[in-house]
Amino acid sequence: MASRWIRWFRELSLSDVGLVGGKNASLGELYRELTPVGVRVPNGFAVTAEAYRHFLRVHQLEEVIQRELAGLDTRHLEELAERGRRIREAILSRPLPPELAGEIVEAYRSLCQEAGAEIEVAVRSSATAEDLPTASFAGQQESYLNIRGERGVLEAVQRCMASLFTDRAISYRVDRGFEHMAVALSVGVQRMVRSDLACAGVLFTLDTESGFTDVVLIHSAWGLGESVVKGRVDPDEYMVFKPTLRAGFRPILKRSIGAKQERLIYRRGGGTKAVPTPPEERERLTLQDEEVLTLARWGCLIEEHYSRRQGHWVGMDLEWAKDGRSGELFIVQARPETVHTRRPHLQREVYHLEQKGRLLLQGRSVGEKIGAGTVRVIRDVHELSQFQPGEVLVADMTDPDWEPTMKMAAAIVTNRGGRTCHAAIVSREIGVPCVVGTGTATQQLRTGQEVTVSCAEGEVGKVYDGRLAFRKEMLDLQTLPQPKTRVLVNIGDPDQALALSFLPVQGVGLARIEFIISSAIQVHPLALTRFDQLPPGSERDRIDQLSRHYDPDKPRYFVEKLAEGVGRIAAAFYPREVIVRLSDFKSNEYAHLLGGHHFEPQEENPMLGFRGASRYYDPRYRDGFLLECQAMRQVRDEMGLKNVHLMIPFCRTPEEGRKVIEVMAQAGLVRGAEGLKVYVMGEIPTNVLRAAEFAEVFDGFSIGSNDLTQLTLGLDRDSELVAHLFDERDPAVQWLIAELIRQAHQRGRPVGICGQAPSDYPEMVRFLVASGIDSISLNPDAVLKTLPVILAAEQEQESIAKDAQAAG
Repeated sequence: MASRWIRWFRELSLSDVGLVGGKNASLGELYRELTPVGVRVPNGFAVTAEAYRHFLRVHQLEEVIQRELAGLDTRHLEELAERGRRIREAILSRPLPPELAGEIVEAYRSLCQEAGAEIEVAVRSSATAEDLPTASFAGQQESYLNIRGERGVLEAVQRCMASLFTDRAISYRVDRGFEHMAVALSVGVQRMVRSDLACAGVLFTLDTESGFTDVVLIHSAWGLGESVVKGRVDPDEYMVFKPTLRAGFRPILKRSIGAKQERLIYRRGGGTKAVPTPPEERERLTLQDEEVLTLARWGCLIEEHYSRRQGHWVGMDLEWAKDGRSGELFIVQARPETVHTRRPHLQREVYHLEQKGRLLLQGRSVGEKIGAGTVRVIRDVHELSQFQPGEVLVADMTDPDWEPTMKMAAAIVTNRGGRTCHAAIVSREIGVPCVVGTGTATQQLRTGQEVTVSCAEGEVGKVYDGRLAFRKEMLDLQTLPQPKTRVLVNIGDPDQALALSFLPVQGVGLARIEFIISSAIQVHPLALTRFDQLPPGSERDRIDQLSRHYDPDKPRYFVEKLAEGVGRIAAAFYPREVIVRLSDFKSNEYAHLLGGHHFEPQEENPMLGFRGASRYYDPRYRDGFLLECQAMRQVRDEMGLKNVHLMIPFCRTPEEGRKVIEVMAQAGLVRGAEGLKVYVMGEIPTNVLRAAEFAEVFDGFSIGSNDLTQLTLGLDRDSELVAHLFDERDPAVQWLIAELIRQAHQRGRPVGICGQAPSDYPEMVRFLVASGIDSISLNPDAVLKTLPVILAAEQEQESIAKDAQAAG
């Protein structure tokens, strides 16, 4: 007999939002359309929205609800709480109609028969206005996990119905213009995945901060996924590049171990409980590479399917779980991502901090904005009524009950949580800067203190003492003109690459790897290749600790971390060219890396010593250079990022260049193979004087104006005593630049510049354009201000050419 109030997932699709709400309609779509192509989705059923309405009608609850909500001002938090409480009590005090309860019990029995035993289920609310592309309704209603038995299921269903009138849900509907009685509630009952015995988390098919659409972002922690969704833990983070994943490569761009402070497990008798995560599990990644890639592939399949259904691109917000008994992965929820999916990516709101301040603490940045205000530390939900609009909300973490208060905040700072926790998701949606996972915010900050919260400085969010001056500008990237000269960007920090990819540039003219080595790796490469030779002590212990996950192959730590950093930069600009300059530390800088002083010489003038190309083939460093080569091979061959090309710094002679090319070839980086180009820095006068010979060895030149200036003028650019003489605009320097361009062009080689000069001096830009430079690579903050200078210089040259033609 057909059921009146029950629909199985196999019977549902996205067109059934009015019948079973957004969450259940999406689960039905997943189960029906994606399981045939290999995506695992646990089975279940939905109690329809009409069942909820039937329950209200039977007990005449519509009148109660409308009376309680009449004239409500959601800004009065105590009144909101009292009216919501009375509505929920009214719903919970009435029994489910027998005919409805009977259908729910029968459906639960069928689900148990399918499994061969009485099973645990997740009972989740699904509002009929939920998971729309313009409003997520994330966490507004309740979910109940590890529910077992017929009575437990019936009670959980009724509690879900009552949760349509939590304080946060009432406030959310009012703020977004939804009529209370126009929104009904369906309840989903889904077989649970035993992730309490393994791990679970969330997956986004885009970068949640920048809105970059070509990556999959995965967060994971031990135990049930609610700990990640609600921001109770700092999760592991993985990033995968979609275009080359689809082409069959393995482009994992990031593997980051989170603290995973606790794990959510089953409570005996039903429900869940949080327990501390053992130290050995906190220090271990929760997913293997193949599992990361499987989830990413599923994310791509789901995104493609939902985008076809919608008729336009739709980013997806998924929840996943791994069963600890079978080892299988499952997708347990899917909804459209609601912030970047509706944001016009050709318009960028850019914030600039205009003052320096004392750094108080830092964590993960959310939102790319800046906010300032007076701190209000909230340690308990009962303190929310004290919060004043415009204050900075500081808490251990937030949950959906806090949403009415969060929207009034100038900024939000939490101890715990990752970039996809509740605080992060809501902050993005309401447009409030948020720093999560600081660890100690509630201890270090005090109520009444003035602070500035900056999320505009990359992945690290910072909290500064006092109110600092900042400004914002709105950029329409679509209207920016493009000059004939190629405009590129210089990048050192991979965490900024995705956001910088929206700049109107044609690629990366200089990707520096020194920042990755010093911050992400921290260890001298030879201290890893020769770890057994290191003397006992705290330094060796620190190196051992950093590379512990790679034992016994410690050099792989260097290779993988360098590949991940370069890979993120390359993916951000794919398929545009990314020129990676291989390491150019001086010996004193290498010595500052962990273990470095054991392998580096003492030099009186490191600037002119053992640096650049000279190190790469020398037995004293060759093994370290080979690790760099392995990392570049991993980026190009394993990740599929063939847009990466390489550049050799400080190459003194063409003969030295040939030696480096030979070492690279031995490491599998063959110039010309699969399109690999190898450039050389033009930063030594000999690079100009022997340009014809260098052009036979390399595919092009990139001018390093800083070194070229100091070596032409014979001064140490680090010396304050002669700093006043350092000027890239010196006629001798400019002659060398123009001569290099002339000679390289005679031999069909391009010349760019990646030094500081064009970022600082408009007249230098005019000179470079007049000299016929092929590309100008600028610092990120100089791109937008330099574009009109390049265009004006090009117009000036066109005018000169016309005048010359007319005169001739």
